[in-house]
Amino acid sequence: MAKQQPRSSPRTDAAGLPPDARTGGRRAWLITALIVAFMLVNYADKSVLGLAAVPIMDDLHIGNSTYGLVSSSFAVLFSLSGLAVGFVSARVSSRVLLVAMAALWAVAQLPVLFVATAPALAAGRILLGAAEGPAAPMSMHALYTWFPEGRRGLPSALQISGAALGTLIAAPVVTWLITAFGWRSAFAALAVTSAVWSLLWWRTGHDGPYGHEPAPGAASDSGPGHRLPYRGLLLNGTVLGSIAGAFGASWALTLSQAWLPAYLRTQLGMSPGGAATLISAVSAFSFVLLLAVSPLVDALNRQGVRSRWSCGAPQGIAVAVAALAMAALPFAGARPLLLALITVAFGAHAITFPLHYMTTAAVVPPPQRGAVFGIVAATGTLPGLVAPYLTGRLLDSAPTQGAGYTRAFLVSAAVMMVCGLVALTVIRPERDARRLLPAGRTAADHPARTAGQGADQAGGSKPLAQ
Repeated sequence: MAKQQPRSSPRTDAAGLPPDARTGGRRAWLITALIVAFMLVNYADKSVLGLAAVPIMDDLHIGNSTYGLVSSSFAVLFSLSGLAVGFVSARVSSRVLLVAMAALWAVAQLPVLFVATAPALAAGRILLGAAEGPAAPMSMHALYTWFPEGRRGLPSALQISGAALGTLIAAPVVTWLITAFGWRSAFAALAVTSAVWSLLWWRTGHDGPYGHEPAPGAASDSGPGHRLPYRGLLLNGTVLGSIAGAFGASWALTLSQAWLPAYLRTQLGMSPGGAATLISAVSAFSFVLLLAVSPLVDALNRQGVRSRWSCGAPQGIAVAVAALAMAALPFAGARPLLLALITVAFGAHAITFPLHYMTTAAVVPPPQRGAVFGIVAATGTLPGLVAPYLTGRLLDSAPTQGAGYTRAFLVSAAVMMVCGLVALTVIRPERDARRLLPAGRTAADHPARTAGQGADQAGGSKPLAQ
């Protein structure tokens, strides 16, 4: 009698592949669509404060520093909650976690509807940050349970594209609500949207067949529960470089959410609708990059290109290019050039987010993936705690607002450039996988073989050097 496979391992065909390995299955794509919607709402929630910045500051009679402090309050618990929930994810299903997050998003929008003050606004943002801290890593973790390694590029890009879509759609819609019905109406609409999504996920979402497969390349006797020390997982170059890339990209993203709408209105003289249109254009640029780059990465990996070049280098390059555009912003004279630089500075970094999850996943066993994703997200998104308030302080301390924005852009460019160079230099998935994974694994086990190894070791006949 044939030995029964564990329930946690997906059924395979004669070729050794799960039956849905090529398509992901209709259920997998339904889950993907729901997670894209989840990320759309997530980023709409984040963007609403920046889109309403000017009327909020006017209505509540607060200055740049106070607004920056309120914006930064979002990040007070953001990283800590991402870290905590990452470890909880090993025991609690993504169905429960994502429902709880979305429900809390709805609750977090309510305080300012009843008490329109800066403290009430800050309280709501703190709760929202706590509920959104685990959103990206946990939704990515849930998505990865529905797709095998080597088939995650497009789903990852779609998940991250929810951020671009969130801003692309939210900017005009939220701006219309603010203009037509007042800024509080936008908060109310997002509360209802979050509640509706949580109900849909409760009825539909659950973990897929790839949630507890054995670690990539683990020895056959190590079993699906094989785990590695977290010290080694977190202190290798690939994970540290992925964190650096995410940190630089998050700095630009946080700055765009908190201050870009106000910059466009106060410095470039744009109307609310014009500012919303440009922000949507930046998001559309990010969306196109996301859809183009991640499937290309999958194709390169299948052809045997090293993950360092297919996944690692693009992260560092994207953040470095965005940094150069950010540094050039204050010195652009012609209006078309300025708009182009804004698009690159606040949009080019987007591909870093799916790629830094992919490089991290390449050296982390699946049972520990949720926890490590949470740690990577917690440290990589720390700019949310610093960038908005620092920018507000720079604006208030400068002789003019224009000079303040110049300082803020140059500081941001310096931070992003350092992060991009670190990511470009230290991300080495193949090297770190060889160091971390147990003896006995072969080159054929590795998800992203080098071109030379792919030819000689496709059957796994040669062990990798330990």
